Formats: sequence, structure tokens, C-alpha cells
Amino acid sequence: MIKKILIGLAGFLFLAAIAFYFTSRPTVNEDGAYIPSPLALKLATSSITDFDNTTYENKYMGNKKVLMVCTEERNMTMANGKKFSTGNHPVEMMLPMIHLKNAGFDIDIVTPTGKPVKIEMWAMPEEDKHVMDLYADYKKQFENPGSLTDFVQNSMTDSTDYLAVYLPGGHGAMLGLPDNKDLKKLINWSHKSDMHMLAICHGPAALLAANIDGDKDSFIYKGYKIAAFPDAVDEQSPMIGYMPGHMPWKFGEKLNNLGITIINEEADNTCHVDRKLITGASPLAANDFGKLAATELLKVVNN
Repeated sequence: MIKKILIGLAGFLFLAAIAFYFTSRPTVNEDGAYIPSPLALKLATSSITDFDNTTYENKYMGNKKVLMVCTEERNMTMANGKKFSTGNHPVEMMLPMIHLKNAGFDIDIVTPTGKPVKIEMWAMPEEDKHVMDLYADYKKQFENPGSLTDFVQNSMTDSTDYLAVYLPGGHGAMLGLPDNKDLKKLINWSHKSDMHMLAICHGPAALLAANIDGDKDSFIYKGYKIAAFPDAVDEQSPMIGYMPGHMPWKFGEKLNNLGITIINEEADNTCHVDRKLITGASPLAANDFGKLAATELLKVVNN
């Protein structure tokens, strides 16, 4: 009897191992890049969000806006040479946008050269009416954003139209932004202009642009504390097939080396404010991060 039970258990474990193997394999796209495995999608994405439809009684009625800087690059080359199909995470990008809009702030969108915003469509919460409605409203802007280069050259110096710069998350924030010299100019300009900086999940990777050609002692965010997606969690992601390999570099490590402290150890709903820098840890923080950003900006315009 015990022998039969052990044989049956061994067979179950064998089948479970096979099932795990096949469901945890990243799925390859037509262009040869990979999206997360069925298992990873089940564990890490959802068809709806936790958006709570907060009403802002002191809604802003003026003309000052938020400038959102998005990635225009799609594929990240992992340490093993495989390509990860990424972009901006739709929940991390659009949930905060909804809160900012509901609080009365319009949002302008730019990418480095004006190419379309890349979005991780595999993470789109397609049953969430609030997100899908905003996506429909901004679809043309996502497809035809402004150019960060043009903004820096023609609009930045004398502009008083903006209250904040927003760096949305998704691994795509690590592509083409941390080494972008126009973004360096924008970040330093916004800091000197006493604007808020908003960044969620992998979005803080783009803050590295502020230190291009600089030394760590001159980094404007040295000594700041932030919430961000932990490097340690990225390190574990290939185990369930979220990515087809390990990260090519660690943005948290680079920020730590410049004097930033990441306060969370998990990819959770942690949000944090340090002076004018507002940050969130992961997609789980998107709703609270959006509310926090909207509330902090309202304090500025209502004082």
C-alpha cells in the first residue's frame, strides 16, 4: 500500500514538474523577443486594478501640467543575449495618470525623439474600465508623443507650464533614458525650478541620467530615500519565466552607488516622499502612488 502511494506521489510530482516547466517558459514573439510565461503572467498581472476612484474636492482648475517622459524602445537584451519585450508598464503609467487627471492636471507626453511610446501590452488590465478609457483617450498621444529633444531645445528654459516631471515604470525605463543627455538637462532644470519629480517601479532608473558625465558627489539626489523595484526581485524573475534571462545591469545598485537609499525590500505597495521626489515600488503601488502624487501637487497649487 505504501509503495503504491509513493509511486503515485512520484508520478504526481513528475507531472507537476513538467507542467511547471512548460508554463514557466517565456513566450517568444514574432520578432524573436520574449514576453513573460503563462505562469508569470498569472502571478504578476491582472485584468483589473485596485483603482479606488478617489475624488479630489480641491481639484485644480489652472493650466500647469505634468510632463511624462516615456521610453520609445521595446526590447531589452538580457545578460544571456535573449531579448525581453518590454516598454512602459500600463498600470504603473496609467493608474497615476488617472489620479493626476482627476485632480485637474493635464499630462503632456514625450519620448526621446518623438517615436511612439512603447507599452507592455501583455500587462494591460483589459477588464479595467478606468484604465481602458484613459488608454483610449491618450492613444493618439501615445502613438504621436512630443520629442524630448525638441522640448529641451525650444520649451524648457522659459517654460512655466509644468509642475512636475513623471517617469513611469516598466523595464523599458532602463532603455534609452538613463544615458539620455536631454533627460539630464530636463531633470536638472526641473530640480532647479523646484518642480516635483515622480517615478515608480523601474522609473527611478531614469534618474541616473542626471549624473551623466558627473561624479557621485554632484548627483542632485544624493542622500535621498526612494521606493523602487528591488534588484533582488529582478534577480528572481527568470525563475518563473517573467524574463528570458537575468538583467544586463542593476539600476538599484547604480542608484545606491550614487547615494540613494531604496527603502523597500519587496515589490510591494510602498510609496515615499523625500522633498520633491515622489516614488513608488511596483505595480502594487500604482494606485497609492497616483493619489500621493496628485495630493502633493494639489498642495503646491492651493497654497
